[in-house]
Amino acid sequence: MSGLLLELFEVLAALAAIMLISIDAARPFRKREELLKGNYHPKTLVIVPCKGMDISLRQNLIALKRQKYKSYRVIAVVDSEEDQALSEIRKAGINHMVSDVSSGRASGKVKAIAAALQRFRDYDVYVIADSDISVHNAWLSSIIAPLADKRIGISTTYPRFHPMGGFWPKVKMVWNFVGENLLENKKSRFAWGGTMAFRKSLLQGKSMSYFKTSRYSISDDITLTKICKGKGLGIAYVKEAQPIVKTKDDLSQFMEWANRQTALTLLGYRENFRRGLFFYCSEIFVLISAIYLSVSVSPLFLLMFAHLVLSWKRAYARSRSPDPAIAIIVILIPFIYAYNLMSARMMKSITWRGSTYALYK
Repeated sequence: MSGLLLELFEVLAALAAIMLISIDAARPFRKREELLKGNYHPKTLVIVPCKGMDISLRQNLIALKRQKYKSYRVIAVVDSEEDQALSEIRKAGINHMVSDVSSGRASGKVKAIAAALQRFRDYDVYVIADSDISVHNAWLSSIIAPLADKRIGISTTYPRFHPMGGFWPKVKMVWNFVGENLLENKKSRFAWGGTMAFRKSLLQGKSMSYFKTSRYSISDDITLTKICKGKGLGIAYVKEAQPIVKTKDDLSQFMEWANRQTALTLLGYRENFRRGLFFYCSEIFVLISAIYLSVSVSPLFLLMFAHLVLSWKRAYARSRSPDPAIAIIVILIPFIYAYNLMSARMMKSITWRGSTYALYK
């Protein structure tokens, strides 16, 4: 590499490293929100769309039924009486109903939610819970509390994946940390479909029609987020309500899941492709540059590893584990994210639990 090109390379690498470190430095200064807490206990329906089997499904449902909350009911929604989840639903002592909503391109989950909302109209608050989440007994009261503030349209949280052995479940855990980063920032916050609570008024009239028939209706998360923000309402992030999701994916299952999640994100927020690709390619560029420059030019370029060190620190804090594999995964994650973005950009459809849905971006 000629002297001029090397100098230009050094400058670009240094600027990219400074940009990443500046982003890292800004994160600790995000002010934690003060959410309303107290005796807000509206009559609540917890809707659990179920399809097929999840790890510890029965235990998950039992935990939902044993919440410390004054007035609530849990209803599981299935596509048919032949669904294999029904045996576990019955053993957990949970009432169920069959989804009877017929609506265009809406996902099975959106149809299940819409069916429950239409059948059970006499509740003040509705909570959506995925069948694979494991929750503590204050989960329901925690997620509902912010709705006492009328400026809040949806209260949500974000899961922590619990690896059930193997390397790829750990990758899935670390991959998922980006969602926590987004939810901690009000500007990038969205409603996570695995746990979200909203008042009855959010989905009435035209909003319900939009929920079932819009171009985003294959994703309850995206559709409800857009409805909420369209009404000028805020989204509350409740860290205290964070559930656990057990995972034991292999490489193929992880990649299918990660590409699908990314494709859905791009469906709702197309600008994330350029932003994400720029950020993760910057991380890759800085990593490779730091290795090359610190070895071939000067040990001072070891300072460019500061972003990686901070990423390790955050990942270990979020994982609550000293597992050395996490350090390797953090290095790999930008490469995986970039691959997911490019793969998702080319996807025309997604498959979820046996059903295929077309993507109209």
